[in-house]
Amino acid sequence: MNSSILLDVKGLKKYFPIQKGFWKRKVGEVRAVDNVSFYIREGETLGLVGESGSGKTTTGRAILRAIEPTEGEVLFNIDGKLINMPQLNRKELKQMRKHMQMIFQDPYSSLNPRMTVRDIIGEPLLVNGIARGKELEDRVAELMKAVGLRPEYMIRYPHAFSGGQRQRIGIARALALNPKLIVCDEPVSALDVSIQAQTLNLLQDLQEQFHLTYLFISHDLGVVEHISDRVAVMYTGRLVELAETEELFKNPKHPYTEALLAAVPKPDPKYREDEKHLSGEVADPSNPPSGCYFHPRCPYAKDICKQEYPPLVNVGNSDNEHYVSCHFADKLSLAGVE
Repeated sequence: MNSSILLDVKGLKKYFPIQKGFWKRKVGEVRAVDNVSFYIREGETLGLVGESGSGKTTTGRAILRAIEPTEGEVLFNIDGKLINMPQLNRKELKQMRKHMQMIFQDPYSSLNPRMTVRDIIGEPLLVNGIARGKELEDRVAELMKAVGLRPEYMIRYPHAFSGGQRQRIGIARALALNPKLIVCDEPVSALDVSIQAQTLNLLQDLQEQFHLTYLFISHDLGVVEHISDRVAVMYTGRLVELAETEELFKNPKHPYTEALLAAVPKPDPKYREDEKHLSGEVADPSNPPSGCYFHPRCPYAKDICKQEYPPLVNVGNSDNEHYVSCHFADKLSLAGVE
Protein backbone atom coordinates (compact mmCIF):
# COMPACT_ATOMS: atom_id res chain seq x y z
CA MET A 1 0.00 0.00 0.00
CA ASN A 2 1.23 3.51 -0.87
CA SER A 3 2.65 5.25 2.23
CA SER A 4 0.56 8.36 1.47
CA ILE A 5 -2.69 6.35 1.75
CA LEU A 6 -4.19 6.60 5.24
CA LEU A 7 -7.30 4.44 4.72
CA ASP A 8 -7.74 1.63 2.20
CA VAL A 9 -11.19 0.01 2.02
CA LYS A 10 -11.39 -3.27 0.08
CA GLY A 11 -14.60 -5.17 -0.71
CA LEU A 12 -16.55 -3.73 2.23
CA LYS A 13 -19.98 -5.29 2.74
CA LYS A 14 -22.72 -4.76 5.28
CA TYR A 15 -25.82 -6.94 4.98
CA PHE A 16 -28.75 -6.66 7.40
CA PRO A 17 -30.83 -9.86 7.77
CA ILE A 18 -34.58 -9.78 7.11
CA GLN A 19 -36.32 -11.95 9.69
CA LYS A 20 -39.92 -13.12 9.98
CA GLY A 21 -42.03 -15.15 12.35
CA PHE A 22 -41.76 -16.04 16.01
CA TRP A 23 -38.49 -17.90 15.47
CA LYS A 24 -36.92 -14.96 13.61
CA ARG A 25 -36.28 -17.06 10.52
CA LYS A 26 -34.03 -15.32 7.99
CA VAL A 27 -35.91 -14.81 4.73
CA GLY A 28 -33.58 -12.36 3.01
CA GLU A 29 -31.06 -9.60 3.52
CA VAL A 30 -30.68 -5.88 2.87
CA ARG A 31 -27.42 -5.21 1.04
CA ALA A 32 -26.81 -1.76 2.50
CA VAL A 33 -23.13 -1.76 1.47
CA ASP A 34 -22.17 -4.18 -1.27
CA ASN A 35 -18.51 -4.68 -2.24
CA VAL A 36 -17.31 -1.07 -1.83
CA SER A 37 -13.61 -0.28 -2.38
CA PHE A 38 -11.76 3.05 -2.24
CA TYR A 39 -8.80 4.71 -0.56
CA ILE A 40 -8.16 8.08 1.09
CA ARG A 41 -4.76 9.73 1.03
CA GLU A 42 -3.43 11.39 4.16
CA GLY A 43 -4.55 15.02 4.36
CA GLU A 44 -7.22 14.84 1.64
CA THR A 45 -11.02 14.98 1.70
CA LEU A 46 -13.02 12.27 -0.07
CA GLY A 47 -16.65 13.21 -0.65
CA LEU A 48 -19.17 10.34 -0.58
CA VAL A 49 -22.46 11.26 -2.26
CA GLY A 50 -25.74 9.66 -3.31
CA GLU A 51 -29.45 9.69 -2.65
CA SER A 52 -30.94 8.80 0.73
CA GLY A 53 -30.69 5.06 1.23
CA SER A 54 -27.66 4.61 -1.00
CA GLY A 55 -25.51 3.33 1.90
CA LYS A 56 -23.30 6.36 2.56
CA THR A 57 -23.76 6.55 6.34
CA THR A 58 -23.62 2.76 6.73
CA THR A 59 -20.27 2.80 4.90
CA GLY A 60 -18.89 5.42 7.29
CA ARG A 61 -20.10 3.58 10.37
CA ALA A 62 -18.78 0.23 9.13
CA ILE A 63 -15.33 1.78 8.55
CA LEU A 64 -15.25 2.98 12.17
CA ARG A 65 -16.84 -0.27 13.38
CA ALA A 66 -19.71 1.64 14.93
CA ILE A 67 -21.54 -1.23 13.23
CA GLU A 68 -19.87 -4.55 12.42
CA PRO A 69 -19.12 -5.06 8.71
CA THR A 70 -20.26 -8.32 7.15
CA GLU A 71 -17.16 -8.74 5.02
CA GLY A 72 -14.15 -6.86 3.65
CA GLU A 73 -10.97 -5.13 4.76
CA VAL A 74 -10.56 -1.66 6.27
CA LEU A 75 -6.81 -1.03 6.35
CA PHE A 76 -5.68 1.91 8.48
CA ASN A 77 -2.10 3.15 8.15
CA ILE A 78 -0.58 3.97 11.55
CA ASP A 79 3.06 5.05 11.17
CA GLY A 80 3.60 2.62 8.30
CA LYS A 81 1.84 -0.29 10.01
CA LEU A 82 -1.41 -1.51 8.43
CA ILE A 83 -4.23 -2.22 10.90
CA ASN A 84 -7.24 -4.18 9.61
CA MET A 85 -10.16 -2.75 11.60
CA PRO A 86 -12.61 -5.71 11.31
CA GLN A 87 -10.03 -8.07 12.85
CA LEU A 88 -9.42 -6.07 16.05
CA ASN A 89 -10.67 -7.30 19.40
CA ARG A 90 -12.38 -4.94 21.85
CA LYS A 91 -9.16 -3.85 23.59
CA GLU A 92 -7.32 -3.22 20.32
CA LEU A 93 -10.33 -1.36 18.91
CA LYS A 94 -10.38 0.97 21.90
CA GLN A 95 -6.76 1.89 21.19
CA MET A 96 -7.66 2.66 17.57
CA ARG A 97 -10.58 4.91 18.49
CA LYS A 98 -8.28 7.83 19.21
CA HIS A 99 -7.09 7.77 15.59
CA MET A 100 -10.58 7.99 14.01
CA GLN A 101 -13.60 9.99 15.08
CA MET A 102 -17.02 10.99 13.74
CA ILE A 103 -18.99 14.23 13.41
CA PHE A 104 -22.70 13.41 13.45
CA GLN A 105 -25.49 14.82 11.29
CA ASP A 106 -27.86 16.10 13.98
CA PRO A 107 -26.28 18.63 16.37
CA TYR A 108 -29.29 18.31 18.67
CA SER A 109 -29.54 14.55 19.30
CA SER A 110 -25.76 13.93 19.20
CA LEU A 111 -25.12 15.95 22.39
CA ASN A 112 -26.24 14.72 25.82
CA PRO A 113 -28.58 17.43 27.22
CA ARG A 114 -27.63 16.47 30.81
CA MET A 115 -23.91 17.11 30.30
CA THR A 116 -22.14 20.46 30.25
CA VAL A 117 -19.96 21.43 27.29
CA ARG A 118 -16.91 20.76 29.46
CA ASP A 119 -18.07 17.19 30.09
CA ILE A 120 -19.08 16.58 26.46
CA ILE A 121 -15.76 17.69 24.95
CA GLY A 122 -13.68 16.31 27.82
CA GLU A 123 -15.30 12.85 27.94
CA PRO A 124 -12.96 11.28 25.30
CA LEU A 125 -9.94 12.58 27.24
CA LEU A 126 -11.31 11.20 30.50
CA VAL A 127 -12.32 7.78 29.09
CA ASN A 128 -8.90 7.29 27.47
CA GLY A 129 -7.04 8.43 30.58
CA ILE A 130 -5.32 11.30 28.78
CA ALA A 131 -6.29 14.22 31.01
CA ARG A 132 -8.32 15.10 34.09
CA GLY A 133 -8.86 18.02 36.43
CA LYS A 134 -7.14 21.30 35.52
CA GLU A 135 -5.33 19.72 32.57
CA LEU A 136 -8.65 18.56 31.11
CA GLU A 137 -10.22 22.02 31.52
CA ASP A 138 -7.25 23.64 29.77
CA ARG A 139 -7.54 21.19 26.87
CA VAL A 140 -11.32 21.80 26.58
CA ALA A 141 -10.71 25.57 26.57
CA GLU A 142 -8.10 25.14 23.85
CA LEU A 143 -10.48 23.07 21.71
CA MET A 144 -13.34 25.55 22.18
CA LYS A 145 -11.12 28.38 20.97
CA ALA A 146 -10.08 26.29 17.95
CA VAL A 147 -13.71 25.90 16.84
CA GLY A 148 -14.68 29.51 17.55
CA LEU A 149 -16.43 29.17 20.92
CA ARG A 150 -15.67 31.15 24.08
CA PRO A 151 -14.08 28.96 26.80
CA GLU A 152 -16.18 30.54 29.56
CA TYR A 153 -19.21 28.85 27.99
CA MET A 154 -17.94 25.38 28.97
CA ILE A 155 -20.16 25.35 32.07
CA ARG A 156 -23.31 25.73 29.97
CA TYR A 157 -25.58 22.96 28.73
CA PRO A 158 -26.34 22.25 25.03
CA HIS A 159 -29.81 23.87 25.14
CA ALA A 160 -28.11 27.26 25.56
CA PHE A 161 -26.52 27.08 22.10
CA SER A 162 -27.77 27.46 18.53
CA GLY A 163 -27.59 24.63 15.98
CA GLY A 164 -24.37 25.95 14.46
CA GLN A 165 -22.74 26.32 17.89
CA ARG A 166 -23.83 22.80 18.86
CA GLN A 167 -22.17 21.43 15.75
CA ARG A 168 -18.98 23.27 16.72
CA ILE A 169 -19.16 21.50 20.09
CA GLY A 170 -19.45 18.19 18.22
CA ILE A 171 -16.44 19.11 16.09
CA ALA A 172 -14.42 20.01 19.20
CA ARG A 173 -15.31 16.65 20.74
CA ALA A 174 -14.13 14.86 17.58
CA LEU A 175 -10.81 16.75 17.75
CA ALA A 176 -10.16 15.99 21.43
CA LEU A 177 -7.93 12.94 20.84
CA ASN A 178 -5.98 14.40 17.88
CA PRO A 179 -7.39 11.87 15.36
CA LYS A 180 -5.93 11.21 11.92
CA LEU A 181 -9.29 10.50 10.22
CA ILE A 182 -12.67 12.13 10.81
CA VAL A 183 -15.84 10.76 9.23
CA CYS A 184 -18.17 13.73 8.67
CA ASP A 185 -21.71 12.33 8.37
CA GLU A 186 -23.66 15.15 6.68
CA PRO A 187 -22.33 17.65 9.26
CA VAL A 188 -24.00 20.72 7.70
CA SER A 189 -27.31 19.33 6.37
CA ALA A 190 -29.25 20.36 9.51
CA LEU A 191 -27.87 23.93 9.50
CA ASP A 192 -28.99 27.16 7.82
CA VAL A 193 -27.23 27.96 4.55
CA SER A 194 -25.21 30.86 5.99
CA ILE A 195 -24.11 28.68 8.92
CA GLN A 196 -23.25 25.85 6.52
CA ALA A 197 -20.64 28.04 4.82
CA GLN A 198 -19.08 29.03 8.16
CA THR A 199 -18.93 25.39 9.28
CA LEU A 200 -17.36 24.22 6.01
CA ASN A 201 -14.73 26.96 6.21
CA LEU A 202 -14.03 25.94 9.83
CA LEU A 203 -13.57 22.29 8.81
CA GLN A 204 -11.10 23.32 6.10
CA ASP A 205 -9.15 25.54 8.53
CA LEU A 206 -9.01 22.73 11.10
CA GLN A 207 -7.87 20.26 8.44
CA GLU A 208 -4.89 22.45 7.66
CA GLN A 209 -4.16 23.25 11.30
CA PHE A 210 -4.35 19.68 12.65
CA HIS A 211 -3.37 17.76 9.45
CA LEU A 212 -6.72 15.95 9.31
CA THR A 213 -8.12 13.55 6.73
CA TYR A 214 -11.87 13.62 6.03
CA LEU A 215 -14.43 11.18 4.68
CA PHE A 216 -17.18 13.72 3.96
CA ILE A 217 -20.62 12.14 3.55
CA SER A 218 -23.31 14.32 1.98
CA HIS A 219 -26.23 14.36 -0.45
CA ASP A 220 -25.52 18.00 -1.39
CA LEU A 221 -23.20 18.13 -4.39
CA GLY A 222 -22.71 21.89 -3.98
CA VAL A 223 -21.23 21.32 -0.52
CA VAL A 224 -19.14 18.36 -1.70
CA GLU A 225 -17.69 20.38 -4.60
CA HIS A 226 -16.58 23.09 -2.17
CA ILE A 227 -14.73 20.87 0.30
CA SER A 228 -13.67 17.64 -1.47
CA ASP A 229 -10.48 16.72 -3.32
CA ARG A 230 -12.09 13.61 -4.82
CA VAL A 231 -15.71 12.44 -5.01
CA ALA A 232 -17.19 8.92 -4.84
CA VAL A 233 -20.79 8.37 -5.99
CA MET A 234 -22.89 5.57 -4.44
CA TYR A 235 -26.09 3.97 -5.70
CA THR A 236 -27.93 1.19 -3.84
CA GLY A 237 -24.92 0.16 -1.78
CA ARG A 238 -22.34 0.22 -4.57
CA LEU A 239 -19.82 2.72 -5.92
CA VAL A 240 -20.68 3.75 -9.46
CA GLU A 241 -18.09 6.51 -10.02
CA LEU A 242 -14.99 7.94 -8.33
CA ALA A 243 -12.77 10.76 -9.60
CA GLU A 244 -11.14 14.05 -8.70
CA THR A 245 -13.77 16.69 -7.95
CA GLU A 246 -13.14 18.94 -10.93
CA GLU A 247 -12.96 15.99 -13.31
CA LEU A 248 -16.18 14.42 -12.03
CA PHE A 249 -18.16 17.66 -12.18
CA LYS A 250 -16.97 18.61 -15.67
CA ASN A 251 -16.76 15.14 -17.21
CA PRO A 252 -19.12 12.62 -15.54
CA LYS A 253 -18.98 9.11 -16.96
CA HIS A 254 -22.00 7.50 -15.26
CA PRO A 255 -25.63 8.44 -16.11
CA TYR A 256 -26.51 8.55 -12.41
CA THR A 257 -23.80 11.13 -11.77
CA GLU A 258 -25.08 13.17 -14.72
CA ALA A 259 -28.59 13.15 -13.23
CA LEU A 260 -27.29 14.21 -9.78
CA LEU A 261 -25.34 17.09 -11.32
CA ALA A 262 -28.39 18.21 -13.32
CA ALA A 263 -30.35 18.46 -10.05
CA VAL A 264 -27.89 20.91 -8.48
CA PRO A 265 -29.64 24.34 -8.27
CA LYS A 266 -28.10 26.98 -10.54
CA PRO A 267 -27.45 30.40 -8.88
CA ASP A 268 -29.16 32.27 -11.71
CA PRO A 269 -32.89 33.18 -11.62
CA LYS A 270 -32.94 33.44 -15.43
CA TYR A 271 -31.42 30.00 -15.98
CA ARG A 272 -33.70 27.64 -17.91
CA GLU A 273 -32.77 24.26 -19.30
CA ASP A 274 -34.37 20.89 -19.89
CA GLU A 275 -32.93 19.02 -16.92
CA LYS A 276 -32.48 15.26 -16.92
CA HIS A 277 -34.89 14.24 -14.19
CA LEU A 278 -34.64 10.68 -12.94
CA SER A 279 -37.71 8.52 -13.45
CA GLY A 280 -38.72 5.61 -11.28
CA GLU A 281 -37.75 4.73 -7.72
CA VAL A 282 -34.42 3.97 -6.05
CA ALA A 283 -33.60 0.26 -6.35
CA ASP A 284 -34.54 -1.89 -3.35
CA PRO A 285 -31.29 -3.10 -1.70
CA SER A 286 -33.11 -6.20 -0.42
CA ASN A 287 -34.22 -7.13 -3.94
CA PRO A 288 -32.06 -5.28 -6.48
CA PRO A 289 -32.77 -5.60 -10.21
CA SER A 290 -30.70 -7.91 -12.40
CA GLY A 291 -27.63 -6.54 -14.11
CA CYS A 292 -26.80 -2.90 -13.41
CA TYR A 293 -28.89 -1.69 -10.46
CA PHE A 294 -29.45 1.65 -12.21
CA HIS A 295 -30.75 0.28 -15.53
CA PRO A 296 -34.52 0.67 -14.76
CA ARG A 297 -33.97 4.45 -14.42
CA CYS A 298 -31.21 4.91 -17.01
CA PRO A 299 -32.10 6.60 -20.33
CA TYR A 300 -29.08 4.98 -22.01
CA ALA A 301 -29.72 1.36 -20.88
CA LYS A 302 -29.25 -1.51 -23.38
CA ASP A 303 -29.88 -5.25 -23.10
CA ILE A 304 -26.45 -5.94 -21.58
CA CYS A 305 -27.26 -3.51 -18.74
CA LYS A 306 -30.17 -5.77 -17.71
CA GLN A 307 -28.03 -8.91 -17.74
CA GLU A 308 -24.56 -8.06 -16.37
CA TYR A 309 -23.42 -5.77 -13.56
CA PRO A 310 -20.57 -3.61 -14.94
CA PRO A 311 -17.28 -3.77 -12.99
CA LEU A 312 -15.71 -0.63 -11.55
CA VAL A 313 -12.84 0.16 -13.93
CA ASN A 314 -10.41 3.02 -14.41
CA VAL A 315 -11.20 4.94 -17.61
CA GLY A 316 -8.67 7.68 -16.78
CA ASN A 317 -4.91 7.30 -16.43
CA SER A 318 -2.31 6.85 -13.70
CA ASP A 319 -2.10 10.61 -13.10
CA ASN A 320 -5.84 11.25 -13.23
CA GLU A 321 -7.74 8.16 -12.07
CA HIS A 322 -11.41 8.05 -12.99
CA TYR A 323 -13.28 4.91 -11.92
CA VAL A 324 -16.74 4.17 -13.27
CA SER A 325 -19.16 1.24 -13.26
CA CYS A 326 -20.92 1.49 -16.64
CA HIS A 327 -20.85 -0.69 -19.77
CA PHE A 328 -20.87 2.40 -22.02
CA ALA A 329 -18.63 4.78 -20.08
CA ASP A 330 -16.28 5.20 -23.04
CA LYS A 331 -19.12 5.77 -25.53
CA LEU A 332 -21.48 8.16 -23.74
CA SER A 333 -21.04 11.93 -23.85
CA LEU A 334 -22.64 13.15 -20.62
CA ALA A 335 -23.35 16.70 -19.47
CA GLY A 336 -21.34 18.03 -16.55
CA VAL A 337 -21.26 21.33 -14.67
CA GLU A 338 -19.02 24.14 -15.83
